[in-house]
Amino acid sequence: MTTMLSSGFAKKFMLRQRNASQIIPYSRGSRFLSDSTRTSSATMSLRDNANASTETLPDADRRTGSEASKTAAYLDLAKARLSALVVTTTAAGFVAAGGPLSDQAALAGCCIVGTALCSSSAAAFNQIFEIDRDSKMKRTQKRPLVVNTLSVQEATTAAAVWGISGTSILALGTDPVTASLGLANIGLYAGIYTYMKPRSIYNTWVGAVVGAIPPVMGWTAATGGSLLDLDAMLLGTTLYLWQMPHFFALSYMHRVDYKRGGFAMLPVLESDGERTSHVILRYAAYLSAVPFVATACDVTSNMFALEGIALNSYALYVANNFRQERTNANARKVFLTSLWYLPTWLVLFLIHSKVWDEEKDRDVIRDQLSAFIHAVREQGKQACIHEHVVAKNSSASGEEGCPVALSKKITKGVIVDAAASTVQTVQGAGINKEI
Repeated sequence: MTTMLSSGFAKKFMLRQRNASQIIPYSRGSRFLSDSTRTSSATMSLRDNANASTETLPDADRRTGSEASKTAAYLDLAKARLSALVVTTTAAGFVAAGGPLSDQAALAGCCIVGTALCSSSAAAFNQIFEIDRDSKMKRTQKRPLVVNTLSVQEATTAAAVWGISGTSILALGTDPVTASLGLANIGLYAGIYTYMKPRSIYNTWVGAVVGAIPPVMGWTAATGGSLLDLDAMLLGTTLYLWQMPHFFALSYMHRVDYKRGGFAMLPVLESDGERTSHVILRYAAYLSAVPFVATACDVTSNMFALEGIALNSYALYVANNFRQERTNANARKVFLTSLWYLPTWLVLFLIHSKVWDEEKDRDVIRDQLSAFIHAVREQGKQACIHEHVVAKNSSASGEEGCPVALSKKITKGVIVDAAASTVQTVQGAGINKEI
């Protein structure tokens, strides 16, 4: 046996020496393949170990990740950023009433939470009805119902719970007018607006009503349901007008996407953007008149009209640029301008509102806020050329030199004259009728 093994080994050794030129390359190749196989095996082993550790160790982490994903999905369903804007305008409307904020803390909380839930409900119902259209648009393809992060049943349940909760909170915590406005906004947005989007260009005008209601809700909640107060009407009108440049610029930038989704947006239905640019410029002009109206009606001080000139001049400038050259870049400037325009306008309105000059019951938060606003006003006067030049000349001459104040007097005079003329006409018609 030993001899046979020895002879066999010798033959193999001699064969290897004789064919060294053939054996060696093969040996190197074998070694390379062997090393590669070992490396691949090691990599697979590491992956297996990683997968094993992923499967065995982080069950709790995986559940946490799933919960975080669900939370994010529900936030997307509620259109959290849009709801945040709704909350901001609602709060502005509430504060603008100038009520006793300390005593109204619970009322303010109910108003803001209830309005946010109503807004979330409307947004959720809107996405439920538009799943197919959202799936065709790039900007909406990652919405939770499109990617199936949430089921339709889950979304419907959330929308119903948010709507019922929001309306109930408003009804129990505020007043019937505010609650009715919240409920109406759900129906208007999820119903009429959503129905009109693929059918009529006027969907944007209807949608603007939805955006104009939240600041009015803030006002009505703070005042016990005073819906037709001039301040509330000015706030609602401003929000309505502001949405036109904002949303028409947005829809122009995404007109190709809206066309994919089958939505009847104005920029989709025209090739050159002519009407879109005209609407943007027209509503920017309307918006620029609001500070003068607020001043003429004694809702705000003269400074609001003056500062409004600076604010609206730039808004008109970018709107006119888009009118002259209808490009995505110019539309984007209009859109970006609208983002900072609204909070700036709201702050200026609150600062110059005459509600802070009224004598009201002592309230810690309101008194502090009023003191802060008056301090800001004084700082503004120190830096204002109008105060140093026009106002001093007015006091020296004994005549009012402020152009805004003069225009306010003229406007009031025109209104009084027009009212008197109307009364005389009516009386004359009555006399003629009797004769």
